[in-house]
Amino acid sequence: MRDKINDISVKDEDNTGENQATDINQFGVSNMPNFQSDIYCLPIIGQIEGHIILPPQNKTTKYEHVIPQIVGIDDNPNIKGLLVILNTVGGDVEAGLAIAEMISSISKPTVSLVVGGGHSIGVPLAVSTNYSFIVPSASMTIHPIRMNGLIVGVPQTFEYFNKMQDRVVDFVIRNSGIEKEEFLRLMLKTGELATDVGTILIGRDAVECKLIDEVGGVSQALKKLRDMINQNS
Repeated sequence: MRDKINDISVKDEDNTGENQATDINQFGVSNMPNFQSDIYCLPIIGQIEGHIILPPQNKTTKYEHVIPQIVGIDDNPNIKGLLVILNTVGGDVEAGLAIAEMISSISKPTVSLVVGGGHSIGVPLAVSTNYSFIVPSASMTIHPIRMNGLIVGVPQTFEYFNKMQDRVVDFVIRNSGIEKEEFLRLMLKTGELATDVGTILIGRDAVECKLIDEVGGVSQALKKLRDMINQNS
């Protein structure tokens, strides 16, 4: 099948077949719409991969791929705004926080949309934009930082955890409308998660506690971003 696709690419002088082959290989569709938009869509899906490579069967977002994209978005004069689509289970804290900090520092209008889930370090990513949306069925899990592997049981380890937790909390408070006391209460709540402490927010719950700005979908997110672009021009 791959040989046939390659044959089409070679014979097609206007590169239509080559583009179609790329669409099939990369996106699983026969043809992507040929539309040049001034809005860049950045998907953050699966698990945020940081300094450790995750197993190949994991769906991941690699921070070394995302960071150059963010720099290019801010530097490209043809891009007027950024739409971040989130469906993530969380992942590497420092990598996720680095991406969130970069998104929050972009000079162009930015909007995020949580679909499916924006869990753990996905929370700072969701609030890193100028305005945030969540679909009614999406969920967000707020819980303390956890670490896998060997942990040295000394006071310095707990101090390190506290400082890392403070970094995440401070970022969320700076970039959303939720109060620090409320966020900490949700993060340390017991009885809701079977094997952990924390809180699961579904759709409107995230808006009511002022973590996310509005309930909405793709059309609402694009309209808001377009309005922000027009105000910025």
